[in-house]
Amino acid sequence: MIDVKDQQWTTQFVERVIASREENWLETKRVSGKMVGKALEAICAFANTNGGWLVLGIEDAEKAKGKARLFGIGENPEAVDELMRKLRTHHVPTIDELSVFRLSCALRDGSSGHILAIYVQPSDKVHSILDNGTWVRGQASNRQLSAGEITDLSYRRGVRSAETEPVDVDFDLLDTDTWRLYLRGRGLTATGIADQLHRIGLAKKVGNELKPLRAAVLLFADHPGGLLASIGSRADVRVFHYKGAAIEAGEVPNLKKTPKTLSGPLYRLIEQTHAYVLDELAGGLVLASSGFRTTHRYPERVIKEAITNALIHRDYRLNRDVHIRIFDNRIEVISPGLFPGRITAATIDSAGSFARNPLIASNLREFPEPPNVDAGEGVRMMFSVMRSNNLYPPQFREIREEAQDAIIVTLLNEEQPPIWGQVSDWIDRNGPIGNRDLCVIAGLDTLKSSKLLKRWVEQGLLIADPSRAKRNMVYHKPDQGRSPRIPGSFSNPTDNNQ
Repeated sequence: MIDVKDQQWTTQFVERVIASREENWLETKRVSGKMVGKALEAICAFANTNGGWLVLGIEDAEKAKGKARLFGIGENPEAVDELMRKLRTHHVPTIDELSVFRLSCALRDGSSGHILAIYVQPSDKVHSILDNGTWVRGQASNRQLSAGEITDLSYRRGVRSAETEPVDVDFDLLDTDTWRLYLRGRGLTATGIADQLHRIGLAKKVGNELKPLRAAVLLFADHPGGLLASIGSRADVRVFHYKGAAIEAGEVPNLKKTPKTLSGPLYRLIEQTHAYVLDELAGGLVLASSGFRTTHRYPERVIKEAITNALIHRDYRLNRDVHIRIFDNRIEVISPGLFPGRITAATIDSAGSFARNPLIASNLREFPEPPNVDAGEGVRMMFSVMRSNNLYPPQFREIREEAQDAIIVTLLNEEQPPIWGQVSDWIDRNGPIGNRDLCVIAGLDTLKSSKLLKRWVEQGLLIADPSRAKRNMVYHKPDQGRSPRIPGSFSNPTDNNQ
């Protein structure tokens, strides 16, 4: 437990919490004997979802307002001690990604007291409570999962991977030129493929019968998408090249040509897809309003990394191909599945690597001229190279509202103005930005500032807060609305003073 010495941080934190209702990032509780079980549920739910704050000693917003909510933890110190003990023993596996802060403040009756703030980071595991199930966080409450939902969560977070599942595919269909190339790369001799795959961990016994893992089919079969379709999975790439900057609904789609389907073992599919996309971009495009020809400016390394990541780290249990959409002003790479572990769209450029499919990633390294070095630096490279080319950084976003979850990576074919870097940094430190904030940062008048914000919304760089009226509108980055970080420079008090 850390006693926070920074009074300014404490004041800002308390004011923000007592002004808020319970949300996906926040839960408050008075300290009572019944509090311990509910607190363990909230911590479990935050760790299994997107992280958040549990603040003890504060009444629910439905029962009191403002400073009248501040009861403090002195109501029941024994319950606090019990919770501190159970934090180490009652979550399975133990939740290590949490910090406990004690904050001194004036309570509702004017006396001095303390509240307890527990900050829970999203975990790269799936946690349960001893004898009390597995919980996730909803919009403003916690929900216990069924057995099937726990399995689904394990796959979505990357704790389990479809690549390790044995599949009913004949080993002879994996004895291909790609398999023999892999053997040469590893310096192995060509003995029986079934036994060889078993020895290197790409096949396992089901009863008395040896079966290849899904990873082996993806790595070595000539047409893995066709072989896996019978078990409700896909593994191909579909490329859609559109005229203009949007998909137009209508009888005749605004496609430049028939969509292209690409198939093959991953090693060859990555190279094949990269070459096809570059070929599509090579012709340039004519801007209808001006009549002059421009070109796509994306660096080749960035395009290949986006394709490589989509194919290596996608969720292969989902019955959907990787989609690549080419527009006049951007490329979108859509990969089935959500971010694994604790990675989010807001942290992907700084978070450590997390391989959803480690078998695929590690075995691809064994090919001559592997597409991945598996060093966790690929995404950072994308940001660095786009920045050095004066282009907008790659945008990563989770799509949860469609039939299947997906990650979309957008590369904009447009030079970024110098002001965007300042705005992006301001939002990271302070939370959503409004028109007035942008006027101050950039020294712009209201009209120019409004046009910039509208442009960034159209590009997908910012999202307007749907809960705000137009006059008081603020904007945040995609997925930042689900972030547990309290806006401002006080997401962690130990940054200032421990």
